[in-house]
Amino acid sequence: MGMNSITSESNNDLDEQISQLMQCKPLSEQQVRTLCEKAKEILMEESNVQPVKSPVTICGDIHGQFHDLAELFRIGGKCPDTNYLFMGDYVDRGYYSVETVTLLVALKVRYPQRITILRGNHESRQITQVYGFYDECLRKYGNANVWKIFTDLFDYFPLTALLIHHDGEKIKTKSRSLMKADPNGKLCRVESEIFCLHGGLSPSIETLDSIRNFDRVQEVPHEGPMCDLLWSDPDDRCGWGISPRGAGYTFGQDISEQFNHTNNLKLIARAHQLVMDGFNWAHEQKVVTIFSAPNYCYRCGNMASILEVDDCKNHTFIQLLGEESPTSRVELRITSYKVVETLAVILVTYSTHVLVVVQDDSGLESTVLPSDGFVG
Repeated sequence: MGMNSITSESNNDLDEQISQLMQCKPLSEQQVRTLCEKAKEILMEESNVQPVKSPVTICGDIHGQFHDLAELFRIGGKCPDTNYLFMGDYVDRGYYSVETVTLLVALKVRYPQRITILRGNHESRQITQVYGFYDECLRKYGNANVWKIFTDLFDYFPLTALLIHHDGEKIKTKSRSLMKADPNGKLCRVESEIFCLHGGLSPSIETLDSIRNFDRVQEVPHEGPMCDLLWSDPDDRCGWGISPRGAGYTFGQDISEQFNHTNNLKLIARAHQLVMDGFNWAHEQKVVTIFSAPNYCYRCGNMASILEVDDCKNHTFIQLLGEESPTSRVELRITSYKVVETLAVILVTYSTHVLVVVQDDSGLESTVLPSDGFVG
């Protein structure tokens, strides 16, 4: 049997498994083991600061809410039609952590260039033993083998990602770090403007290069720079602060501005915190929090969101409500003077609008409404 035949057969198997998972039916233990072995080979080749090309859709915490993940794919587009970047916390709290993380890993193996899965603070042996994933694996498989397979795999997940945009412009510079050859052999500017990670910044990290030098293949430490990337939060107070979480730090606008300036960034996109609108700007639009689990823990009543970034650096927040939400679909465009003024820096390169999407089985057409006074 030739290599092409083996690859085709493997893809067919993966397609069947993805179809099964999309019905919220878990794979067998042996299927999970084989899948994670393939995923490990792919993830080993990825960087601690994994480059991701636009267009891309950025997603925050999922936390085992499988049906909301399925709705996210319905609204945002199927993989591989849509390029996805998930920023961690696939497991714990929700009822379907097994199906959720297995589906995302299966998509990673099937379409490695069309989905990026970062590590969150819940992709950890210690945390998953407390918040549900371990117990769910015991309940669904009768032993802890699948839990161990996945938590071993979590060690290989990239810690952060960097969105890159090719503007196709031929430039004159001696610094090849800003250039890359296009398919025609010409040098094009490569802009890296959005830095994505689960948690936040670290007092031990000034540059992206320092992150690239980590040995990430380990359990999430209790302290230190790797811990901080997965646990820290932005704060209204300047400087570094002690995190109430007991891990990581809080960091102020002065910290994020300096980090963005040092690394030529426009925006830090992160997850890790429940925000009632599904997304929340901080630090004068230098930082945005994205949370993708609507009605978190099936009781919080929050919206979820995903962030679409297109080839032209326009970005669109799509908000999703939980399964029990009333039927409607609304598009909100940020037009009020106050919001445009506060977004002035980003609007130089980004055009922003928001789609509010409520799960809808009626097929109603969307309605366009002005958003005077709306603040994201």
